[in-house]
Amino acid sequence: MLPATSLLRVYILTSTNAARKATTAAACNPSTATSLSRYKYPMAVAREDKPVWSQVPRAVRERVDEMLGARVVRARRAFGGYGPSATFVLTLDNGRRAFFKGVYPLPEGSAVRWRLDEEERVYQELAELITPWAPAYYGSLRLGGWHALLIEALAGGRVPPWTASRAQRAVRSFAELHARTLGGPLPDWLPREHHLEFTGYWAAFTADRQLRDRLANLCRTNEAKLDAANWIVAHGPALSAAEAPLVSARRFALLHFDTRSDNIRLDGNLLRIFDWPFACAGPAEFDLAAFAQSITLEGGPEPEQLTAWYSEVLPLGDDVLAASVVGVSGFFADRGSSHDLPGLPRLRSFQRSQLKSSLRWAARLLSLPAPTWLDALVD
Repeated sequence: MLPATSLLRVYILTSTNAARKATTAAACNPSTATSLSRYKYPMAVAREDKPVWSQVPRAVRERVDEMLGARVVRARRAFGGYGPSATFVLTLDNGRRAFFKGVYPLPEGSAVRWRLDEEERVYQELAELITPWAPAYYGSLRLGGWHALLIEALAGGRVPPWTASRAQRAVRSFAELHARTLGGPLPDWLPREHHLEFTGYWAAFTADRQLRDRLANLCRTNEAKLDAANWIVAHGPALSAAEAPLVSARRFALLHFDTRSDNIRLDGNLLRIFDWPFACAGPAEFDLAAFAQSITLEGGPEPEQLTAWYSEVLPLGDDVLAASVVGVSGFFADRGSSHDLPGLPRLRSFQRSQLKSSLRWAARLLSLPAPTWLDALVD
């Protein structure tokens, strides 16, 4: 079983990089736990810590004014994601807007790993491939230990809520992004193995009783615990075998690899996508599988309908899609049953909700009995 390292696993993988979510600089205030009713499956949520604009060094703020050619008159913190980066929607004195994404020196011993260098390279070197989906890139600065990107403040509506129309437009535009590069040349520096890190989990659950019990014991009743363990023993081999097409897939496109509601805006028929540090080459089916199950989780259409709309623009390989859904579900089974992480109160709950969404879909794709024990899984 390979270790998952990409952010997709953070949300969408939601969650992944514990480091990215781990907190943070002393300048940030504590977050408050809440719960969101927009999700199909309940989960605990908490707003991440973020610096305010006045905590950004004066020299950095002055450089921003110089680069944008106008003075910042308002800086509204932009929440979302799972990390403590400094993110702001800037309003300028000439009426224009821009988006600031900055990282800063961390306390000694922090587990946070910034990924702004990778994201900056995507904006600088892949502009022809990611336009018009990605925001325009205005430049970057490095000053006093800070590194920041200045990009377009995207227009468009937020999701959720997901209506059928919004979901259809989003996945069709997503397909157009993939179609732009499918089967074509991509830079050698783009990773080509990220999707492989989502294989092997169901084989491990099938072989290791301790892993099975770790997941099954999260069910609320003894009956459900036994049902979960028996279901995994009976159907884990089929899930594991179904991952093979993901390993052998060779029809690659440019993947965003972290497409989720807080990384997108919907501008008419165009899906605008930001946060690109995990861009890679891989099967388009994987990008769609992760995105589609998250839309369903947030109250949108079922994934079968989403894949049908996507396929109107870009046909899918059914076996690679099924393998991708299985891989995603295995990842969430592993992460959702792991120990809680300090400072990340919503992470495991959200991963378990993703497990419910993705494993139900995987079972349908493979014609397996429904994993009804998921209903008893703790939030």
